[in-house]
Amino acid sequence: MPTSARELFAKRLRQLRRLKGLSQEALADLAGLHRTYVGSVERSERNVSIDNMERLAKALEVDICELLREPKDGLPPRQENS
Repeated sequence: MPTSARELFAKRLRQLRRLKGLSQEALADLAGLHRTYVGSVERSERNVSIDNMERLAKALEVDICELLREPKDGLPPRQENS
């Protein structure tokens, strides 16, 4: 279970990205961000700004609030190396 807002955001971002069938690179392109940035956000290495949270939410076509909800169990199987 995530212990910080950053970890919660990272876990939920990864979950939603996978549910949409997107690689980190594809999500980064849709959000106008660099692929290594998206990876570091998903690993909780970056303190993501509210502006970039909004960009990622729009790219995933979800309300920004969805990125701060507790992830549900049952992630789909990992299908790529991101």
